Amino acid sequence: MGELVFEKMADIVPKRFEKFILEFKAEFGSAAPEFIIRVPGRVNLIGEHIDYCGYAVHPMAIEQDILVAVVHSGDSGLEIRNTDPTYPTYKCSSLDNIEISTEKIFWWSYFLCGLKGVFEELKVQPAGMKLLVSGRVPPSAGLSSSSALVVSAAITAISVNSLVVERSDLAALCARAERYIGTQGGGMDQAIEILAKEGQAKLIEFNPLAAHDVQLPQGAVFVVANSLQEKNKAASNEFNSRVVECRLASKLLAKKLIQGEAWKTLTKLRDVQMGCKVELQDMANKVEEILHKQVYTREEILKELEISDETLRSDILTPNTADLQQFKLNQRARHVFSEAARVYQFRQTCQAAGDGCLEELGNLMTASHTSCRDDYECSAPELDRLVATSIKLGAYGCRLTGAGWGGCTVSLVASDKVEEFMNQLRLEFYGGLPDLDSMAFVTKPSQGAQVFKL
Repeated sequence: MGELVFEKMADIVPKRFEKFILEFKAEFGSAAPEFIIRVPGRVNLIGEHIDYCGYAVHPMAIEQDILVAVVHSGDSGLEIRNTDPTYPTYKCSSLDNIEISTEKIFWWSYFLCGLKGVFEELKVQPAGMKLLVSGRVPPSAGLSSSSALVVSAAITAISVNSLVVERSDLAALCARAERYIGTQGGGMDQAIEILAKEGQAKLIEFNPLAAHDVQLPQGAVFVVANSLQEKNKAASNEFNSRVVECRLASKLLAKKLIQGEAWKTLTKLRDVQMGCKVELQDMANKVEEILHKQVYTREEILKELEISDETLRSDILTPNTADLQQFKLNQRARHVFSEAARVYQFRQTCQAAGDGCLEELGNLMTASHTSCRDDYECSAPELDRLVATSIKLGAYGCRLTGAGWGGCTVSLVASDKVEEFMNQLRLEFYGGLPDLDSMAFVTKPSQGAQVFKL
């Protein structure tokens, strides 16, 4: 998939970067930065909460992005500043042993994850740095601002320390690095932010990582809208509780379906499907046969898996889910298998691009939201209201995007209807709130991570 390569400043949008360079000089009282790193946010068109189960997803990079300007500091320390004065500065005297708290999380905590991942995995003796960060990806909105910070930090470390890394390897490294913050995510966000091509969405498969370009149908426009309910997934255990429920569903299904002792090593629903050598619909049927719809108690899980509470705590649960007593397995697995099927149906519909394809894509997106809301229970009241409003105003389909529990929706709208749709959405959902352009906007597939050397 190629290495990260330095690009020429002449290829950059001049005014924005010139302003950013002036801000850097003003902050640090120094010459221009040595590098500028650009990393886009992303919107997931379909395929929610299934990457960490091993299944393919269908995101695209968006035009909203994060910029980082960096220069060697001349010592072994680190200073991270933000152009937004509401975000505090971070300083440390040495990069030799980066500590990341999962108890109290700051904006720069994600940046430290990316640095730590590169320094530890690539065995780097880190050089000191001064950094300025500027972001246009709305935080806690489901557009992957946190992962964009992790990726931009990793690329910063690679650039300053003159390393050469394949883009696909970097995506995998960043996915692992984000877990320092305590979130047990998959690799979708990091992969699309690094591998995206301008004008193309991606179908991204895992184990091994493979990214397939997908041309979106003519006339398709995607509108991202913020529900104004914010959710920091690292600051609660709701995200990780879904991860461990899927692990437990995998274990119970594998124990019933896989012969011998091999089931004990399986922790992802896709691995169980591959072990059974059946289609997704067959797995959905087996969920209904094997996993009951009632809540599983902790005691029931221990009995079914024939394991101790200590093993459950150490091998399956995470630190912030270690004391959970109840688990929903049927509903979580049902969502994963149905959503995995919708991802490939979405790509097939894009490739066919026949009459009625926009309606078909919209129906898949709305079905995805229904599954996220009812089976995965990761929606929120304002998200549901925004979805309903968008469909009422003429969207072919609409769904939450990102982890959920707040954040944004993505709507599929006809290109000749988008202006009317936006005007009505701003009026009906947002009323007279200011700064509407940052709350609801049209976006197109953007270029993945870039490094500019000055």
